[in-house]
Amino acid sequence: MSKFKPVDTNSVFAVSGGGRGITAECVVQIAHHFRCKFILLGRTSLSGEEPEWARGCFEEAELKKKFAAHLTAQGEKPTPVKVQKGLDALQARREISKTVRRVEEEGGQAVYLSVDITDSQTLKQALDKAQKITGAVTGIIHGAGNLADKLIENKTLADFENVFTTKVRGLINLLECLPPNKLSELVLFSSVAGFFGNAGQADYSMANEVLNKTALLVQKQQPECRVISLNWGPWDGGMVTPALREFYARRGIHVIPVEDGTQRLVDALETDTPGSTLVVVGPPLPEPERALPTAPQTFQLRRRLDPKANPFLVDHRIGGNPVLPAICVIDWVANACEQLFPGYTMYTSINNRVFKGLVFETDEVNDYTLELKEIEREGNDKLVFEATIWSVNEKGKRLYHYGARCDLRRKLPQPPIVEGIKIPQTSVLNGVDLYRDGTLFHGPAFQGVRRVLSVERESMLVECYLPAVSEKTQGQFPVQNFNPYAVDVQLQCMLIWARHFYQAGSLPLSIQHVEQYRTIPFDKVYYAAMQVQTSSEMGLIANVTAFDEHGVVYTRINGAEVTISQRLNSLFVPAELAGTTGATN
Repeated sequence: MSKFKPVDTNSVFAVSGGGRGITAECVVQIAHHFRCKFILLGRTSLSGEEPEWARGCFEEAELKKKFAAHLTAQGEKPTPVKVQKGLDALQARREISKTVRRVEEEGGQAVYLSVDITDSQTLKQALDKAQKITGAVTGIIHGAGNLADKLIENKTLADFENVFTTKVRGLINLLECLPPNKLSELVLFSSVAGFFGNAGQADYSMANEVLNKTALLVQKQQPECRVISLNWGPWDGGMVTPALREFYARRGIHVIPVEDGTQRLVDALETDTPGSTLVVVGPPLPEPERALPTAPQTFQLRRRLDPKANPFLVDHRIGGNPVLPAICVIDWVANACEQLFPGYTMYTSINNRVFKGLVFETDEVNDYTLELKEIEREGNDKLVFEATIWSVNEKGKRLYHYGARCDLRRKLPQPPIVEGIKIPQTSVLNGVDLYRDGTLFHGPAFQGVRRVLSVERESMLVECYLPAVSEKTQGQFPVQNFNPYAVDVQLQCMLIWARHFYQAGSLPLSIQHVEQYRTIPFDKVYYAAMQVQTSSEMGLIANVTAFDEHGVVYTRINGAEVTISQRLNSLFVPAELAGTTGATN
């Protein structure tokens, strides 16, 4: 593995936005560790002497008084806006001068240039002039950025250009003036807003994601260059105001202390071998609380289901025909609700009923409508919707397929702990055999039963492990907060139990209650414990809980009902005979 050239006293960084704020703090820390040189780029002009009225004065209130008096003496009206603007310009000059002094005190060298990085011609001229003093630039740190936080419907073109151009055009111009093939380092200050998205920051998120993609491209084209795109969370300072800091604290979002963030950058520059190009430093930003409309809400969401666009259906065949799993309907409703109400997550799905399941006898594409009617709310913390899925038949009449009730929460409860269950080391049935002998008909996208650890009249315990299902295979039913593929495995307990005690196949009729506390992950062992509520040779009602190795619950299903019949045996064709997707490919 190739090693990067180390940062040392001969290194020269061109730093956009480097004179002030968090980027300046990073520059000072780099100077402390490496004693290198910097060309600091910013829009603030340092030309001329500090005005006489400001000399020797550092208190903000006193500065405002003196500047207001100065404006009055000049015959101008000292409006609050004009006074604040003049004070901001003065403070910016002072901060930049202080940054240059601090760099020199740490053993480095800094040259400040007042230049607009979105103007390629003036940027090139300025860099050429500065490099006669510092020597050739060996690295770029792109830290410049602007904000114009508004909901997207309120943003103007000027807002967008102010935010997007500084980040993106600024980077393009820097790379044109300082080609990557001549650089040892390219450090981009991106944001978790770009990596995860953030309400009110569509332009800022887009710009930062362009930085991420550019970093990946440059790293691929120039493997000898150390390329890092740091997706920073909110810093303690910078653009985080006291009010915003309090907002984050209420939601458990920790701001990055300046000393920790700057050290993180130094550590990245000290690494001499390739690592992750994209580095996320912080959690997703919280959704802001929005006032809900006063009146109950109703939605009709049309979806065109294409069997070919949903390869997982091939892994869920009954009688040779692909059938939409009932659990995927819960996923359909949950994802729709969560997209309509960002910041909310499905907690429970109640009274899930199958009226006429979706069976795909051909590859014909059909339209379906998900209708949502708000039936309950508790402030901004809870929303409940009645959901129905229907289509229109050849006679123009509605044909109802599924019904459910979806309970959304802003914050999910803490997951409970399963008590009193011991995990046996031995097993009574092997999962591979169950998929081969027709007990279970599922293909790879749903083959997560690894071992049946115990099976009794009143209960059953199963060890599960579902390899990751590719996004292509998931199609129109992607895993978001709810993993329908892993939860379907959880319910396969009931089919195993019915075959074991009645030598018969079984199919779901309804699920009374699904509680979701955490997403069941792919590629990780979990357990499903089933408790029988009632049973006969005609049907089974049971509760099934999925939990991890510590007993912490993922999903709890209560009142799941299946019909049992030996006539279903002929419909359960083993997946290897029916043909499968190769779901993990």
